[in-house]
Amino acid sequence: MELKAYQQQALDTLRRYLSELRKAEAKREQLASSGLDIPYEWDRDAWKQTVGNHQYHPRQNGIDISVPTVCFKVPTGGGKTILAVKAIDIIMGLYRQQQTGLVLWIVPTTQIYQQTLRALRDRTHPYRQSLDLTSGNRTLILEKDDRFSPLDVQEQLVILLLMLPSANRQNKDTLRLFQDQGGFEAFFPPEDQWEAHDALRNRISNLDQYPNKHGVFGGMIKTSLGNTLRLLAPLIILDEGHKAYSQLAQETLLGFNPFFILELSATPNIAHSNVLVNITGRAVHQEGMLKLDIHLHRQASNDWRDTVRASHQHRLALEQVAERYQAESGTYIRPINLIQVERTGQKQRLPQFIHAEDVREFLIEHCGVLPEEIAVKSSERNEIEQIDLLAPECSIRYIITKQALQEGWDCPFAYILTVLTNPEALTAMTQLIGRVLRQPYARKTELAELDESYVYCYRVGTIDLVKQIRAGLEGEGLGDVAGRVTLERNDATLREAHDTAIRPQFQQYAGKVYLPCFVVPNDKGGWREIEYEIDILSRVDWTKIDLSHFETLQLNLSDRQDSHTRIGFDDPITSLQTTPAHNMEIDLVWMTRHLLKGQGVPNPWQAYEFAQEALARLQKNYSNAQIKRDLGFVIEELNRTLIEQRRNLAKEVFLQLIDDRVLHFYLLSGCAGSAIPDRVRVTGSEKLTNRGDPIQRSLFDAMEEDFNELEKSVALYLEHQYWVLAWYRNVVKFNYSIQGWQEHKVYSDFIVLGHDAPTIEEPLPEPSKVLVLETKGLHLKNEDTRYKQELFKLCEDMSQPTPIEADTLAQEFSNHKIHFQVVFEDEWKSILNALFQPRKD
Repeated sequence: MELKAYQQQALDTLRRYLSELRKAEAKREQLASSGLDIPYEWDRDAWKQTVGNHQYHPRQNGIDISVPTVCFKVPTGGGKTILAVKAIDIIMGLYRQQQTGLVLWIVPTTQIYQQTLRALRDRTHPYRQSLDLTSGNRTLILEKDDRFSPLDVQEQLVILLLMLPSANRQNKDTLRLFQDQGGFEAFFPPEDQWEAHDALRNRISNLDQYPNKHGVFGGMIKTSLGNTLRLLAPLIILDEGHKAYSQLAQETLLGFNPFFILELSATPNIAHSNVLVNITGRAVHQEGMLKLDIHLHRQASNDWRDTVRASHQHRLALEQVAERYQAESGTYIRPINLIQVERTGQKQRLPQFIHAEDVREFLIEHCGVLPEEIAVKSSERNEIEQIDLLAPECSIRYIITKQALQEGWDCPFAYILTVLTNPEALTAMTQLIGRVLRQPYARKTELAELDESYVYCYRVGTIDLVKQIRAGLEGEGLGDVAGRVTLERNDATLREAHDTAIRPQFQQYAGKVYLPCFVVPNDKGGWREIEYEIDILSRVDWTKIDLSHFETLQLNLSDRQDSHTRIGFDDPITSLQTTPAHNMEIDLVWMTRHLLKGQGVPNPWQAYEFAQEALARLQKNYSNAQIKRDLGFVIEELNRTLIEQRRNLAKEVFLQLIDDRVLHFYLLSGCAGSAIPDRVRVTGSEKLTNRGDPIQRSLFDAMEEDFNELEKSVALYLEHQYWVLAWYRNVVKFNYSIQGWQEHKVYSDFIVLGHDAPTIEEPLPEPSKVLVLETKGLHLKNEDTRYKQELFKLCEDMSQPTPIEADTLAQEFSNHKIHFQVVFEDEWKSILNALFQPRKD
């Protein structure tokens, strides 16, 4: 499964944090070995080195050891589970330096539990395949009633799936997780070896025990699953982490003595969560993961059957589009209508309520729907259980529910939500909206009908409806795209979604080519925009990769004695000894897989050779046992080196192409986004305003929800500058971009058309300057931003627009200067003021 750009960035951030964590741990060990009693919050230090001065909430486990705890904020549809399995690979391999061990995966609901379990046990599923790559095909997926042995944990990657209520210890004497039970005796000393029990209890003080009956060594330790987890110090993956912040839940989770906790949540509790990664709804949508816009249909009829009939007819129309799409692309989609009713129980079918069976009968008798195309999902009956709704052989097209699908249910074929509930009970609908947002196969079809979602409502007022839909998006972590909600009827309170043309006063700029791009000759004697893999990566000379510093690389040879408890199999007394957590073998194939995952090198043969060379250089100074002890760091350093040198070599290629006059920065009408667009799609409901007044200088109607606070400040600043003719918000993947020497294209935030005259006269003049502007918050001063600064400086140096002679359209509009600027929130105003201050005659 290929990762989306924002997913790869999230994992890169995790790698940087773990790298800082390892440095901080090494410093902690150095301080401890020196005998100096100096307080050092190593986990807080690593956090600060990664994200700056953002608040950090420390955690300590049940034996008072600091537990690094971070959160990924991932909206609905953003791929939480694939991020979780990839994070396991990074944490276990690069930080824990193990391919095996115990992962405690905790989920909040039965629905999520069943979906996660099904995916992880399916050896053909990308989630399971990723785990198998991590463990070398030694993955064991377990539930709480399953048994496992010390050998399982030592030789396999054990994923234990638990429901949050199971992990939430409400009554330790009765809850099965903490009760003594058979199957875990091998992890503990025999019952009659009291000294061994005492030694183990002294080392792990929060183990449950029986009351002291002998008065010397204390009570015997219980052989429960809960105690076994405490012995093994697992990695905890916490799905929907915001639901686990009660005092009871936190005490229980930390009481498992984890060595690391990764939370994943669409709406984390900011007062408690350490948000390391914040993925926006906009980022998810730009990658084609969501069915947006949401089209709201509010039926005027007082008969619920008219609402069902309308949504039924819409589903039929969608299926026709889907069938044509399958004929053209071979991709199967079967649109599903999710219908929410007031009652589903067998004894609840009363005249005053809309019941699931009422809807079923209406669909069959009056809409011609086949009985096998309808399923009911409720607490009493589950007609979609064990059914693959994405399979072509599945016939289900309508799912009727009350609230059984509110959370965790995942079916990208769900396109329509039909809401028949009482207007006073809209909260349930709010929680259902996320069920129709996921895009099939996580990619757009380029057909508007199949790339958007639809809501049909009965007896709901317009304002209440929109508020509840937006509240639903907020609850799914999609608040920044809440403006993409459209009412599909003439209603005074909202504008309908439509393509809006450039505003009349700026019509003269539409289609004109003001923005250059990097181009190379094509095979027809003309020019084309540069492509990264074809024109840059293919020219990288991999023989220039220099791994000589591995001969002097300093490895950590300390035995991190507090990190991993190894349980013996023969002598229970010796099984109480703690041994280092470095059981990875020096496997070149496994190292190659990690290098390919880290994207340092694209070719597996080259990756294998680099791994082989790095090991050979290390072996000049270290034994294999010493290298194994710090193999995670070795892989991390090798991948970092390859990425850094690949980018430097790609930059050399890029600049050499410029020196050789093969690569040019030209105005070319064929470059995507180089011309001023003549129309954009407007779907927000609230226009950006300037202190309540409409903005004047935006080429298009600018929507409030398309801007973060920094971008909004810049936009309003532009409104007041004498030199600004017009500006517009540059949309990622649709408008102007620059392909540099790194993989991804760079999209700026704003395009600004400017002039030199002290006043603006009608008609508007041609711009004498164009500003390509990228804004960054202070927390985003990172490697990616430094690359953008360097690329923008190069563009600035080459920015005298040079049109291609044969391109008459570009020739016509070449009399302007172009500026490229990356500005931070603490400096943007002064930079722009200095850049465009009035000229002195």
